[in-house]
Amino acid sequence: MNRLDAAVIRQSIHPDTERRLEELEVFAEIDSTNTYLLQLPGPPPGMFRVVAADHQTAGRGRRGRRWVSPPGAGLYLSVAYSFAKYPQGLPALTLAIGIAVIDALDEFGVSGVSLKWPNDLVLDNAKLGGLLTEMQHEGRAAITVVAGVGLNVELPESHNVGLDSEWAQRATDLRQRVEVLPAKESLAASVVDEIAKTLADFERSGFACFAERWPSIDWLLGKDVLVEDEQRTIKGMAAGVDTDGALLVRIDNGQRCRVISGSIRLAGA
Repeated sequence: MNRLDAAVIRQSIHPDTERRLEELEVFAEIDSTNTYLLQLPGPPPGMFRVVAADHQTAGRGRRGRRWVSPPGAGLYLSVAYSFAKYPQGLPALTLAIGIAVIDALDEFGVSGVSLKWPNDLVLDNAKLGGLLTEMQHEGRAAITVVAGVGLNVELPESHNVGLDSEWAQRATDLRQRVEVLPAKESLAASVVDEIAKTLADFERSGFACFAERWPSIDWLLGKDVLVEDEQRTIKGMAAGVDTDGALLVRIDNGQRCRVISGSIRLAGA
C-alpha cells in the first residue's frame, strides 16, 4: 500500500494555511485518525494539527457506528483545532465542515455533492463519505475540536454501505464522477485548506456566515423523514436547520420540531 507523502501535501497547502499548521502526519494504516488526535494535546489557539491516512482499521462514524474503509480505497483525514473561546453555535460546526469539503471537491470537478444532516456526504443519492466532529477538551476558555473526514476515492466493485445505513443502499466514489482521479495529496491539501478557512470563519461568526449556503446542499430538504431517538419518533417533512444547526422537521399540524440527534431515514424506505 502506498503511503501518503506528507511533504507533497505541505507543498500543496496554501501558505496562509501552512503558517497555522502546527503538525502534519500521514499513515498508510491507522486505527482512526480522529482517535489518534483525541489522544494528543490540543494545538495552541488558532493553530491546527492534521493526520491523514490511506486506511483505517477502526474508523468511527456518528453514534459509534463503524466506518468501513477497504485498504487504499479512500482518504481519511482529521483536523484538530483550538478555539480561543467557546464559539457560538458549536453544534453546527459539522455542517460548516461539510460545506468546506463540498467546496474542496468542487475544485476537482466533483459537483452536485450534498450533505445529509448532519454528517453524510451524498452524491447521486449514494454515500460518498462522512464527517465526525468531536470535542477533545473543554476548559474555561479554550476548546479543541477534532473534525474527521472520510471520502470514498476508488471502492472495490463488491463494496456496499452495509446494514448500518438507514438511508443509503449503496456507496459511491470519486472514480465514478471524474475521468482522472486527483492525487490523494492534492485532495488532502484542498480539504485542509477549506477546513482551515471554515474554522476561522466559524470562530468569528459561528454558523451565521454559512446558513445562506445550507439550503443549496441540504439533501433532506423537502423529503418525508422518520426520526427516532431514545425518547420519541417523529414523522414529517425535513424543513432545513435552525440557527444552531438543529434539524427542523415539520409535522402534520404545521409545527416544526427540533432534532438534535437521532437516527434518520426516509419515510417509507
